[in-house]
Amino acid sequence: MSRFLPLFVLLALATACSDGDSGPDSVPDYLRQCVSEYGDAQAACYQATGESCAEGEAGTSAALAHLRSGVESLAGAEVSGVTGEALVGRLESACASQASSVAWRSYGGPQGAVISESSEVIQACLVNAHAAARLYMDESLAEIDACLDRSSCDPSDVEARRAELASEAVASIEARCPSALGNRIAVSPAVYIERAAHQVDCLAATSHASVAPLELGCGPENADFDAPRGEWTRITVDSAKWGTQCGDGSDYSFWIKLAPEGSPLDRVLIGLQGGGVCVFDEDCSARFEAAPGLFTAADDEPLSVGIASDDAAVSPFADYTKVYLPYCTQDVFAGGGVVEELGTISIPRYGSVNLRASIQMVRDLLWQKMDAAGGDGFRPDQLVALFGGWSAGAYGTLYNYHWLLDDLQWPRTIAFPDAGMALDNGSALGVSGIGLVKIPAWEFQEFLPPYCFEGDCAVGPVLYEAISPRLLQVPEQQMLILSNPKDDIQRGDAFFEDDATWMNTMRQSYCDTKDLPGIQYYLTSVSDESLHVVTIREELWSGSVDGVVMSEWFGRAVSDPESITDRVEEGDFTTVFPGVEPYPCTVAP
Repeated sequence: MSRFLPLFVLLALATACSDGDSGPDSVPDYLRQCVSEYGDAQAACYQATGESCAEGEAGTSAALAHLRSGVESLAGAEVSGVTGEALVGRLESACASQASSVAWRSYGGPQGAVISESSEVIQACLVNAHAAARLYMDESLAEIDACLDRSSCDPSDVEARRAELASEAVASIEARCPSALGNRIAVSPAVYIERAAHQVDCLAATSHASVAPLELGCGPENADFDAPRGEWTRITVDSAKWGTQCGDGSDYSFWIKLAPEGSPLDRVLIGLQGGGVCVFDEDCSARFEAAPGLFTAADDEPLSVGIASDDAAVSPFADYTKVYLPYCTQDVFAGGGVVEELGTISIPRYGSVNLRASIQMVRDLLWQKMDAAGGDGFRPDQLVALFGGWSAGAYGTLYNYHWLLDDLQWPRTIAFPDAGMALDNGSALGVSGIGLVKIPAWEFQEFLPPYCFEGDCAVGPVLYEAISPRLLQVPEQQMLILSNPKDDIQRGDAFFEDDATWMNTMRQSYCDTKDLPGIQYYLTSVSDESLHVVTIREELWSGSVDGVVMSEWFGRAVSDPESITDRVEEGDFTTVFPGVEPYPCTVAP
């Protein structure tokens, strides 16, 4: 017998999402209808198969077809200067991505990792939560659309009604789930609906030329900074608006350099600064006293070497829009917005909050500028991004990559964690043991993917196993893992005491995970010195492993992602370092 709920239960829930209005007659109406229909279809797919709908599935295709025919029937339909096929394509992308995003959050990613392993009772909890979120989104969008359609729109009325709808949705979820939702998909009901509310803001911004006088948290009118093209600009984040903070209590700031004139704005390189980690009172106090600059973003400067070079002869990404995210919280970008009391020192752990706020700010600016430029305007599904970091920033890449795919809905994003493999040493003082303690202490559970949020999910190979099934929806969705085996800093940060244990663990991890879809490796082979980070060392960036130059390998990750294969060599490590064993799988000589 199927473990999934009968389809009639789903259909009853879907019926509850209908608001009973007459048929749509405007772009916002057609988009709202599409999100509802597409969400119904996604719920049906998860119930029938345990996974997200396959491409071309009848229900999702019908939802998009209804949207297309409806918008095409509106003579002269236009949103922010976007018309015709460009407008239809933009709306179809918004409908599919936002409806899918809330479904992925509900069931454990596109792969249905949670619902497929749950009892019928828990399945019912997840289905009901998804229905509550869809109902909230539909009614909340209806409130926004109706207000903006009137000659006089009172923002306070909309805010009050949306707050009421959110409370009703949270109460519905809490009443129907036998245990905390966070135990199943990482997030509490309140955060679950809060994220749906952000999606509503993005949908409203997509279907309206202007959302004024409403102040929504997504879209071109939410852009709160500007920057010239082709020049690095430091942006200080409004902490009152975005909830950001550095480790010394100061404001967070980041750097952006918009692509130069003549280059597309929506080719983006995002780099996360490194800087170690502190986890206990003793090491945090010592670090704060000896190197206070590690706890502020005010004195950090962007990188312009190797992968981040501005020279097109050095990097294929020279003319990309570049974003540099300083690191000032000593939490490997895994802080969920809490002040950790360690005894003699208190450390704000806001790493992930800072990261996500900054990227959303960049999104809204790109949206504003690309819409103003005409053409297709801003299309998240067409944006190509490289999202990576160095050392602690590599850990941050591992822990936040899913968010760019699942929530931000930038599907063509490639991750490149450089020198932060998050390997576990098997002891209590290791990545897994610290993750077990710090994920709750830093309130980071709700920032991890719904399919991997326990302590072991701090471990790189565990996370690779969990995220791999949701990768490769498009060819660019890959994680490019980079390191040099002899790396004393990375080894020390992961609490390995000797080179042999570290390298043997790295070698075993590679062989265990190398065949996972969407997981690729490029490991350099320098044994005569310790090298920490590789993509910003120009001699390695322009050097080769197994005959392939790193910069060319990265270039193909964008231009021909399906051609990417691992580049790993045996090297002379077994000779140079006593106790190091050969790779337990085949690699280059």
